[in-house]
Amino acid sequence: MPLNFTASNNLYLCLDQGGQASRAMVFDQRGRLIAQARETLEPNRPTADRVEYPADVLLASIQRAIEKVLDALGQRRHDISAAGLATQRSNIACWDRQTGQALAPILGWQDRRAHQWLQQLEPQTDVIHQHTGLFLNAHCGASKLRWCLDNLAEVKQAADEDRLAFGPMASFIIHRLLDEQPLLSDPVNASRTQLLNIYTTDWDPELLRLFGLPAQALPTIVPNLHSFGTLTVKDISIPMQLVNGDQSTAIFAYGPVQPDTAYVNIGTGAFVSRPSGPACIFSPHLLTSLVLQKDHDCQYVLEGTVNGAATALKWLSYQEGIDNIFEQLPGWLERENNPPVFINGIGGLGSPWWIARLESCFHGEGSKEEKAVAVAESIIFLLNINLEKMHQLASPPEQIQITGGLAQIDGICQRLADLSDLPVYRPQETEATARGIAYLLADCPEHWPEPNIGIWFTPQPNAALQSRYAEWKTLMQTAIAPSNRHN
Repeated sequence: MPLNFTASNNLYLCLDQGGQASRAMVFDQRGRLIAQARETLEPNRPTADRVEYPADVLLASIQRAIEKVLDALGQRRHDISAAGLATQRSNIACWDRQTGQALAPILGWQDRRAHQWLQQLEPQTDVIHQHTGLFLNAHCGASKLRWCLDNLAEVKQAADEDRLAFGPMASFIIHRLLDEQPLLSDPVNASRTQLLNIYTTDWDPELLRLFGLPAQALPTIVPNLHSFGTLTVKDISIPMQLVNGDQSTAIFAYGPVQPDTAYVNIGTGAFVSRPSGPACIFSPHLLTSLVLQKDHDCQYVLEGTVNGAATALKWLSYQEGIDNIFEQLPGWLERENNPPVFINGIGGLGSPWWIARLESCFHGEGSKEEKAVAVAESIIFLLNINLEKMHQLASPPEQIQITGGLAQIDGICQRLADLSDLPVYRPQETEATARGIAYLLADCPEHWPEPNIGIWFTPQPNAALQSRYAEWKTLMQTAIAPSNRHN
């Protein structure tokens, strides 16, 4: 069935399954938000290394959000011409291909339960990087899938009986949501299993052998823009025309990606992307990430990842007994000028070091308010060191665009501008993933105006922040020394 985006009254149903909520948002063909619904969703964290969601609970949160937003639309729901889905990229699921029943919890991208098993593959790190653009680490899906096969009897039995389907969480969601029960994956979510060859955009036989995983259990890969099936809710049926990852979709929220812009999306984790177009640029420290395949054309970015953003602040909230930390943080960032320095190992250390376990700790004394500022600054420090690594491979960007839930805090945006010495632009609507879905569903129109202009944060001299950053870099070198790691 060919894609059709021509009707002038098109509305687009955009589903964003994120780390803290499932959202359903409806946009028109000019990028205006028409209706939205949100269902809060928190993962279970049975141990420090485990992050998982009950599969049916996660699925139900998406379904409730869809029903709410369609109810809010009333008769306009009949104007929805297409739906799209963006999900947490490295989340994985295991299910019965015959019944659709989940055989395991969904394992979140921050789950690192298999990091010790991965150590045996360290001699293959370069091969894995060359094939996938990723570094060997337990956040990617392959080791999670291996763990499920080795440790969950229902998964192993389903594999033995050729009933097993496993792979990206997005594949499970569309299998359960769509009438056709497709067994498909887009290449972006598939890439985060660490089993996809980013050149061929298909499963890599060498990597499947390396991880010992059955190819027949994996979904078939199709482009991000594809006729995935039909979403039927109450009295309407909507074609699902897009599946992608949350971070890769967010960079399209305000139109075509710009090579002179660094894109920061900061929520559960924080991510910084620098577009490289159709070219794969490889770095010894950063990810080479596929962000879109349309027909046979692919787009890539250099990507840096910060595992502990909102999750690090939630960790502090629990440790210090802080209520409403996100509501109070803006004021603390304005008032607290002498925080300690925080080594942020929440969720493991992402780029540019890739360490599964690192003890989080404060250097220096501080009140709970000062500690909250220190955690917020650690996120900015991690983003900035990734920007510095990017500068070694390409000319520095002219500006940063920041989106995501934490981007709403002025003090975070201003400190990022001060530290990077780059102007930071924050759109008025910072929930970028859903708007990026709408742009792609609308067939990437040349004119995709912002409903309202956002705010620029101009770099200001900030010697104290620069001094804390220099201290943080020195402390990080000590913290990441092999003798200080926790395996």
